[in-house]
Amino acid sequence: MLSLLSIVLTFLSLIIMPCLFVSWRLRVPLSITNIRRFIKTTASQCNDKEESGTTGEKEKGGRMPKHVAIILDGNRRWAEKRGLGPSQGQEAGARTVMENVKDYFSMGINTVSLFAFSTENWGRPGDEVKYIMDMFEKIVKSEMPNLRRYGVKVSVIGKRTNIPESLLHLIGEAEEATKNNKEKQLIVALDYSGKFDILQACKSLAEKAKNGLINVEDIDENLMDKELMTSCSEFPNPDLLIRTSGEQRISNFYLWQSAYTELYFPSVLWPDFGGAEYLEALDWYQKKQRRFGLRV
Repeated sequence: MLSLLSIVLTFLSLIIMPCLFVSWRLRVPLSITNIRRFIKTTASQCNDKEESGTTGEKEKGGRMPKHVAIILDGNRRWAEKRGLGPSQGQEAGARTVMENVKDYFSMGINTVSLFAFSTENWGRPGDEVKYIMDMFEKIVKSEMPNLRRYGVKVSVIGKRTNIPESLLHLIGEAEEATKNNKEKQLIVALDYSGKFDILQACKSLAEKAKNGLINVEDIDENLMDKELMTSCSEFPNPDLLIRTSGEQRISNFYLWQSAYTELYFPSVLWPDFGGAEYLEALDWYQKKQRRFGLRV
């Protein structure tokens, strides 16, 4: 009897312990669905490592996306549904970023882009904008030690002309402190506009042509890619773009870069977008690639 009980307990521990680890590792609810997604994405990551560098750019993309871009949408609506103010919604959205950013790289993702603050957002009430800028400062100060420990390179793209000097100083320190990290990169789009990005790239190419540094005939998509703000990444164009809240558009974000990007629009509001939802997005991406006969 004691021997049988020992066998049963051993069997249960072999099943339960890995399940608990998956739930803890990605901060997702313990369920068969999430365990299945974790196993599939982990297996894809292992295949990527085995096959990377073997045959060309398509294989280099591997079975998992190398660049995931996320539009953090729904903070204000999340707050409204709970009878809270806009600032509390922004704070909840910031917590979601801080709690999950490490896990966004755990599946072998190289680059993660966050559309944190658009140029259009300056049109919001002044007190809300000030709160957001102050919140960004707190996040940079509190999260920098963690990002350095995780080996994440931080890049902030956008106009920067209206951003407070104190925040610009912290951004400069963060970029300098992490510039030598290679395997993981976090791109934060702050005061970013996709239209402006294309415009500044065109102006840069025109200036170089005017000064004789390039010939007009040589201007092509590759040169354009190098002038865009996302050229700071080894993988400048996202494979998967996620916009939370159910809005089915990319607005003014990565207009050029998303020409061949898979677009995923979950209905969940950003503060509720956790590890389970991220696994679901990756699972959707893999299914979408297989459906069209592409190697993923």
